[in-house]
Amino acid sequence: MVTTTLGDGAPLPINIETTDVAELEAAVGVLRALDYRQGGGFCRDAVRVVKTASLLLHWGTVPDRLRARLGTVLADVHNLLGWTEFDIGREGPARHRLGRALELAAEAGNDNLAANIRYRLGRVHLHRHDVPGALAEFTRGRAAARRSEARRATAILAANEAWAFAMGGDERAALTRLAEAEAAFAEAATWPEPRPWEAFFGAADMAAMRGTVLTELADAVAARHSGAAITQLTDAADRYGADMARSRSLTLVMLAQNHALRGDFDEATRVGDAAIDLAGNLGSVRPKDRLAPLERLLLEHRGDPAVNALLDRIERYRSAPLT
Repeated sequence: MVTTTLGDGAPLPINIETTDVAELEAAVGVLRALDYRQGGGFCRDAVRVVKTASLLLHWGTVPDRLRARLGTVLADVHNLLGWTEFDIGREGPARHRLGRALELAAEAGNDNLAANIRYRLGRVHLHRHDVPGALAEFTRGRAAARRSEARRATAILAANEAWAFAMGGDERAALTRLAEAEAAFAEAATWPEPRPWEAFFGAADMAAMRGTVLTELADAVAARHSGAAITQLTDAADRYGADMARSRSLTLVMLAQNHALRGDFDEATRVGDAAIDLAGNLGSVRPKDRLAPLERLLLEHRGDPAVNALLDRIERYRSAPLT
């Protein structure tokens, strides 16, 4: 039992029970679902959960059996907050929150969560095309995943390493890592129940990651990868439901990009319009940023009325404030 005391040695009148921790875990779950569905801009209540968990952990009477679990909740909500900061374009605060999440995960002895935080830090690097920075975080994440024997985390990190290698134009390394992720995912039925922070990674996300890697290779190495990318991204988009609206919007953006790369501007504009229809209701800047490659391809084919209309719409959407 760890007890925090007042100056006179008396314990603070906060006795932590299993139900208190479970309620905090449920609150983080609700916020995570909101983030997936509507974007980081809608998760402002996460700060309140941080304050509550911090109060309980540092000023309450916490039984030893609950201390690591409560510490994990606090680390996870910082992890979520870092991700939502990233989602609304605040890289500095995102790094700060994720760094704090790492410290708390270490204190809680939770290597599975640490692996997930490293994955998210790597994604912050990837978003600004910092391939070495991303790979360094993914490598650290793999080490944490090995320590915790977390097979789902290992697959997530391998898939994202493939993305980083593809972005850097290393086709062989990208396809090798992608094959590793696919081999791991083939055994997903034998994996234990996922932890909340990694539960997003299912069949839809694996298809999206295949499509993402192939999209990067089509852009950076050879356009021949775009056909397979279209197949995978179409599959992913069809699998994502309303509960994963942000992921679906990002997938549709890349799908439109591949159609444009192949010269099918009718389909590129149709899918691009659908992507913006969805993204316009999200509190996220990431779809705006991800539209840049599609916009570049469309600019090369100005003159077509549908292309011009989509370009105008992209400009309006990218200049509009978050919902």
